[in-house]
Amino acid sequence: MQRISSNPVLHEDDIPWDCMSVFNAGVCKWDDGYVMLFRTDTGSREAPDAYLTRIGLARSKDGYSWEVDPEPVFDQMKIREWLKDQYDLRFGDKEVVRVYDPRITVIDGDAYFCFAVDTIHGIRSGIAKSADLRNWELLHLTLPEDRNMVLFPERVNGKLVRLDRPFPLYLRGGRESFDIWISTSPDGANWGNHRLLLAAEEVPFGNAKIGPGAPPIKTEKGWLTTFHAVFKHEDKDLYAWSPDPWRKEYIAGLMLLDLDEPWKVIGMSKQPLLQGEAPYELEGFRGSVIFPGGFILEDDGTVKMYYGAADTVVALAEGKVEELLDAIEPL
Repeated sequence: MQRISSNPVLHEDDIPWDCMSVFNAGVCKWDDGYVMLFRTDTGSREAPDAYLTRIGLARSKDGYSWEVDPEPVFDQMKIREWLKDQYDLRFGDKEVVRVYDPRITVIDGDAYFCFAVDTIHGIRSGIAKSADLRNWELLHLTLPEDRNMVLFPERVNGKLVRLDRPFPLYLRGGRESFDIWISTSPDGANWGNHRLLLAAEEVPFGNAKIGPGAPPIKTEKGWLTTFHAVFKHEDKDLYAWSPDPWRKEYIAGLMLLDLDEPWKVIGMSKQPLLQGEAPYELEGFRGSVIFPGGFILEDDGTVKMYYGAADTVVALAEGKVEELLDAIEPL
């Protein structure tokens, strides 16, 4: 994939509220253009304020130039009120800390919003549905600990399909070696048939955890699916604003899943789909981070991949679907 020359496509200066970064965005086609749900963090570069994480909404006609709505979709108060009203949270307002890392998928004309939510009793993933991108109906919250949820853009065998990444620290002895799982649902609220999809040790360019990237795209050969893999450097510090040492390099990967049985991995690219090289990817709040969140197939065969770069900006890379499929090798 090739980075576009005008990167990044969204920067903190584009945001109409106070923030130090804008990243990890979900993107989909909507009406006659594109929409993006993105994350912003606020506070000093050295110590972001977790209570000032917001989810914003941007719109574009061409997928390159974006206009940001003046008010965020969710901030701390809105997410607390929303979850309290729609879900019986035992500790009320105190339970929810923040919402972040949105993904967005259009299924049967409705927008589905997948997100991570920090609570005082663990990190959970959630799913909500909307017809207007502003009023969201909560469908599901997972058990702790779970993150990086994405939905397939259509039902498979009549069922909704999701990918996510639980992180069982206890069973892994404290090691960050987490895997991608797949499950199905008749309605978006009740999920089951959980299966291991891709194990961290199967990825040749990572040595730690993996997780889902953007919602998959449908091709004649299968579901083309991004993920992120982490390579933890033991012997060098990577660039970071934070005073704490940063040694985790996030790399975008690509795999292909069976169209009718998406829990079957047909193959994957043994080389990274995208790895940090540009200054806006190597330098930021956490350098050397590529985090795919949007993956769109255009009518001419071009694939757009929107990704968070260095946990600081949103960037875009493009490629041809035929070349991406050619990069897939059997596992």
